[in-house]
Amino acid sequence: MKIAFVGKGGSGKTTLSALFCRHLAALGHPVLAIDADINQHLGAALGLDDGTVPPPMGEHLDEIKNYLRGDNPRIPSAAVMVKTTPPGPGSRLLSVTGDNPLWARFGVDAAGVQVLATGAFTEDDLGVACFHSKLGSVELLLNHLLDTAGEYIVVDMTAGADAFASGLFTRFDHTFLVCEPTRKGVAVHRQYREYAADFDVTLSVLGNKITDVEDVAFLRREVGDDLLVCFSQSAPVRAMEQGRPFTLDDLEPANRAALAEVQSAVDTTVRDWDRFVTQMHDIHLRNAHAWANDATGMDLSAQIDPAFRPASGLVPTARTAPDSAGGPGRV
Repeated sequence: MKIAFVGKGGSGKTTLSALFCRHLAALGHPVLAIDADINQHLGAALGLDDGTVPPPMGEHLDEIKNYLRGDNPRIPSAAVMVKTTPPGPGSRLLSVTGDNPLWARFGVDAAGVQVLATGAFTEDDLGVACFHSKLGSVELLLNHLLDTAGEYIVVDMTAGADAFASGLFTRFDHTFLVCEPTRKGVAVHRQYREYAADFDVTLSVLGNKITDVEDVAFLRREVGDDLLVCFSQSAPVRAMEQGRPFTLDDLEPANRAALAEVQSAVDTTVRDWDRFVTQMHDIHLRNAHAWANDATGMDLSAQIDPAFRPASGLVPTARTAPDSAGGPGRV
């Protein structure tokens, strides 16, 4: 499953992304984690030291494009391949666990989690570039990535509703909105619900930094049935964020149970492969007409092969959920 963690800046989405990755890896699942936030902290949250930083994919887009386009006759060069270009016959498709030059080039292992990163916004970018240009690498990867049963791709997204400035918000099977029990926190939920209404986005809210039943009641009142589960304030998580040693065994039982609830929600999500491909093509056409045709001097609608389905038989439509841990983490 392709999973996004979104939320207001400071809500804890990077922390929960990392905890969920650790939870899955501890169960033996293959996990690909992608840091797509302008503040690149996912690697550190997964335990990487300051000197171990994944190479920035956003600074090597041509390299990524040249590999992914393969010998697709609809894409003659990297120069005419844009972030929304879909795969077709001859394109190179990626698997989560398979060997390929992109994983070898850009991936770093963090205790069983393969970590990729867009790269930070640099001083050279100030005043001349947009962070969304770096996010193009993530959109391309997700369009060319096949995940099979028991494999998870977890993306720590940009803060707020910024994901809607690109087609990335349609590339996920399940989106988790991390929400503090505050008015500002639930305001992001309203934005997501409004923007996602016409795109069949599967959205769940994860309450975070919960201190008492009043916090839970506030979130339930504001976001309704979207609220899946809540995570309480955690001393071990605070220790992790301060750089002190941390393992999942340090986490409170209620928060461990909440992670299991998140996994259960993912594992019972039904993937609509036709929707995924249809939206991929639609987003590409929108970008082609808005800017990409002019930028490349070509009609990029010709890059779409409407009959191509990238080995859809490898992609499960649904999974059987494991028994939930239930318990105190449930709301």
